Amino acid sequence: MPNAKVLEEKQKLVAGLKEKLDAAVTGVVVDYKGITVADDTALRKELRENGVDYFVVKNTLLSRAIADTELADMNSALEGTTALALSNEDYAAPARILSKYASKSETFKIKAGFLDGKPVDLETINAIAKLPSREVLLATVLGAFQAPIAAFARAVQAIVDKSNEAAE
Repeated sequence: MPNAKVLEEKQKLVAGLKEKLDAAVTGVVVDYKGITVADDTALRKELRENGVDYFVVKNTLLSRAIADTELADMNSALEGTTALALSNEDYAAPARILSKYASKSETFKIKAGFLDGKPVDLETINAIAKLPSREVLLATVLGAFQAPIAAFARAVQAIVDKSNEAAE
């Protein structure tokens, strides 16, 4: 049995992990075995640049953090090596980045995930991973809004040009 100090530290870790999980809009649990240091460094850099918090976590600590929550269904995935990627803003970033990496690796696997505090299956994670980034989506929407306005402006300009030709 651990002493009181160790037990208190672990309880703080579980509480901190629970806070991170509650604040996250999306999360992905991966089995990171077989990843090289160089690949891990590149992966962490890409995740960090996209606002994703990525860290290795002990299965027992994560299990205790999700106990008595809707995420408790993910307990079955908590075996072997486990890392957790959390995002507080971008729903697609963790899934997109980790799925891309998992497709290149034989041993790096996605084990579970959640959206808005509810567990999702691997098919959903893969579907989310195929979504474009937030910036691409915003550019697409702006392009769709701008197209009718641009067409209208060209039509008005054509009318002005035609009336100028007639006046000359």
